[in-house]
This record gives sequence, C-alpha cells and structure tokens, in this order.
Amino acid sequence: MSEVKEFRHTEFCMGTVFRFVGRTDLDATKAIDEAVAILHEADSIFSLYKQDSPLSKLARGETSVADCDPVVSDIWDLCEKWTEETEGWFTAFTAEHTFDPSGVVKTWAANRAAEKLEQFGITDFAMNAGGDIRLSKAITPGFAMRIGISTPVTIASAEAGVLTVVDLNDSNYRAVATSGTAERGEHIWNPKTNSWANQLAQVTVVAEELVTADVWATALFAAGDQALALAERHGVQALFVDLEGTLSCTKGFTELLRPV
Repeated sequence: MSEVKEFRHTEFCMGTVFRFVGRTDLDATKAIDEAVAILHEADSIFSLYKQDSPLSKLARGETSVADCDPVVSDIWDLCEKWTEETEGWFTAFTAEHTFDPSGVVKTWAANRAAEKLEQFGITDFAMNAGGDIRLSKAITPGFAMRIGISTPVTIASAEAGVLTVVDLNDSNYRAVATSGTAERGEHIWNPKTNSWANQLAQVTVVAEELVTADVWATALFAAGDQALALAERHGVQALFVDLEGTLSCTKGFTELLRPV
C-alpha cells in the first residue's frame, strides 16, 4: 500500500487564487494539472478582461451566444435559472446590460476542477476558490471541516482576522461562500434598484455544493435588509454582518457556529 501524503497546490487564475490541500496515496500531479486546466479554460472563455475572449466579443456585439462555444449557452441558462430561484436578486447582467456571468463562473469552474480530482480517486481534500471553500465529499472529519469566516475588513487591515467558525462536521454541507465589500468595494449589483448593493457588510452561506453557496451569498448581499426573510423563505443557511458590525443569521446557521 502506498504511503498517504499531503499535497498542496496554488494556482493564479481569474484574477484570484485557487488553493488545493489534501491527502492521498496517489500521485496528484496529473490530476492537479487537469483540474487547473479547467480553470484556465473557463477564464479564456468567460473573462471580460481578455479582449479576444468569446464573452468580450459577445459584449462588443461581434458574435452571438449561438456562435459561441456551447458552454456559453449553458452558463446563460444556468444564470437564468438562478435569477428565477433567487426571486430576481441574482443577475448576470451589468448596469450596461452586458452579460457578465462571473458571479457563477468562478465557482462553477472550481467545482468542475474539484470533481476532476475526485475522478482521479483523490477524495480527501479542500479547495479554496478565491475565499470560497469547497470540501470533498469524503474529506476526513475533524479540523478540516471547521471553516473560519473572516472579519468584513480587508486582509491588509490591522483588524483582519477570524470573525467566527462554522463546523460542518455531522452535516451535509460541503461549501462555504462569502460576499462582501471588504476587498473589492461595491461590486454587487442590486437588480431591483439598479444600483450597487450597500446595505450589508458581508454575507456568508453554507450549502451542499459550491455554486449554490456562491450564488445565494451574492443574491442575499444584493437583497440587503430583505436578505434574512429571503433566506428563510428558501431554506438557505446564512450569516449576515450589517454596516455596524452586528451579526444575525438563520436558525440553521446558528447551530453550526463555534467560538473562535
């Protein structure tokens, strides 16, 4: 039997950092290579910062969804599904009516990358996708399933640190996603008011899979003072930090909280 060893990999993509940490008795090199290739392929298709990407050409009116790679249509449909699911609080369209699915693509691609590791038989790992966490289904219980939630300030601040900890042991949750303004300022669009969302400092969501957690974190942040009621209507477990630093959360989230 091969020795079980820890593996770590950091990949820069989509303007953020993806980190893989886990344990396996297999050689993880090929699996990681194929996993990160998925991330870069998604970036090459969906980045609005790459002038020659299909999405940039779509935004300039130089092509159509029908003429793009079929995955563009798939993501378009996925975004429409989430717009309906979130009662319209999630949108993939900018103020200029440009299709920008970045609110889905990062974690969609991250989830596919994690699935690639699992296809190789690597089943005990965690992935950090720009601050959003995806745990493998067979991750070893214990410390790895206790996820720290950052305070809603930039990591450069002297006040940066861990706000609280969520314990996913003995639960079906394998994903944690956070939306806020600490690092990127106002960047989440409120489609109901056609303005930047600014009523909350931070929202964290736990879910069984990563895209669900990410989309709901975005939608609830956009919903502002309506977020708690929205989460409860849909059975979403979330933690909210308001502009004064006051915490509130859904009942199910309360049960996951642990002292720092």
